Amino acid sequence: MRRETGLYPNEVTVISLLPVFADKQALGEGKCVHVYAVKLGFLCEAKVVNSLISMYGRCCAVYAACQLFEAMSFKNLVSWNSVIAVHVQNGLSEEGIYRFNNMRIAGIEPDRATIVTLLQAFGDLAAIRPGRAIHGYIIGSGFNLDVPVGTALISVYSKCGSLDASYKLFIEMNNPDRITWTSMLASYSMHGHGREAIDCFNLMVKKGIRPDHVTFTHVLNACSHSGLIDEGKMYFESMPKDYGVTPQIDHYSCMVDLLGRSGLLDEARELIESMPMEPNAGVWGALIAACRVQRNIKFGKEVAERLIALEPSDPRNYIILSNMYSAAGQWKEASEVRALMRARGLRKVPGYSYIEHGGKVHCFVVGDESHPESKQIYVKLGELIVKIVNAGYVPNTEFVLHDVDEEVKKDMIYKHSEKLAIAFGILVNGTAIPIMITKNLRICGDCHSAAKFISLVEKCAIVVRDSKRFHHFANGLCSCGDYW
Repeated sequence: MRRETGLYPNEVTVISLLPVFADKQALGEGKCVHVYAVKLGFLCEAKVVNSLISMYGRCCAVYAACQLFEAMSFKNLVSWNSVIAVHVQNGLSEEGIYRFNNMRIAGIEPDRATIVTLLQAFGDLAAIRPGRAIHGYIIGSGFNLDVPVGTALISVYSKCGSLDASYKLFIEMNNPDRITWTSMLASYSMHGHGREAIDCFNLMVKKGIRPDHVTFTHVLNACSHSGLIDEGKMYFESMPKDYGVTPQIDHYSCMVDLLGRSGLLDEARELIESMPMEPNAGVWGALIAACRVQRNIKFGKEVAERLIALEPSDPRNYIILSNMYSAAGQWKEASEVRALMRARGLRKVPGYSYIEHGGKVHCFVVGDESHPESKQIYVKLGELIVKIVNAGYVPNTEFVLHDVDEEVKKDMIYKHSEKLAIAFGILVNGTAIPIMITKNLRICGDCHSAAKFISLVEKCAIVVRDSKRFHHFANGLCSCGDYW
């Protein structure tokens, strides 16, 4: 336009360009347009600033987005929606909720976009009470329970461990679209209800809703979480043949996960070798996770080396290899991997578990003593350990990946973040209502076993959402059937 016509861009041109850079994660080009907008005085237009905030947020430049927002002389509803979305989309849900509260204080009433973003925040935090409150607000404020809002609510209830509430909402919705059907299917998948997910998919197709690549990702995930090998293979093969959906890299990753979890490592490797595209870190990550579960260190080392070559700055690749060595008692090799990690300036992402209580999210890390009620929590945890040991629980110290004495290992494993969060939940809420725990990493095998025993001796329900799926513990059993 500039070269062939001599026309100069205006505010509309800038607003049109910025989403393109956001889609492509082209932060450098976005900054250039920002500079251009400053030179031509476009930042006096709220629409331009709002677009810049959104672009920076989608490119993970949260600080830059916040600087722009704070500098605005007049913040309209779109401005507030943009900065709330920036935080929620970048995993800063608590800050997003804080911004929403400030918006209300400023006298700005939310719209549908605000509500959908806020629901995402509550789902990410597994904060079911505020989620229910917003549900009530939606009804009381006259918002129609339309498809976007209803779909967001389905996701919130599912992420908060209430699959029944998700299903109830789903069947009450008028004319759910493909995204809503996929959200319900994803809910079944997340909770490990593979058969129900397949039934949902079949009913969706029967209703004339055509599945897309996202739908199939969740179907294959559901099969993987439930060990439905034949069904997973069938749906993978039917994608291009029956539905015209070409398998993408995410679908291959799901299939590698399905095969690997089931012990079919050679078949998973053959599938990777047959892929029409280069396998990415997600595909190799699925395979190395399977190697760890199957305790195949030799194959795992080979896969880890590929992962480290692909993503040398991702600490998770070093950690999983080091953990495999540690679990096998190969302490020297584990130490060498950790040393390499330190030499490259990489740090492990700490594991944490959190629980909502009293309108706040309480976060715990291993051996945590920072909580105001720390003494009472450890007393309660000690009582629980005694009870479950008497009931037959034996601590599995192989999950302590340090070369220390057995008694030290037991002490370390007793203080895992999941156990601290469960003890806090029982301490403050009792056992009459389910205890909902969210964890940023995969739950360890010993905490999984301990949660089963605690649910048995305390006669309570415990729900743990880890990075992979939900675990519902009750009467000494887990909904995953010890397959996760």
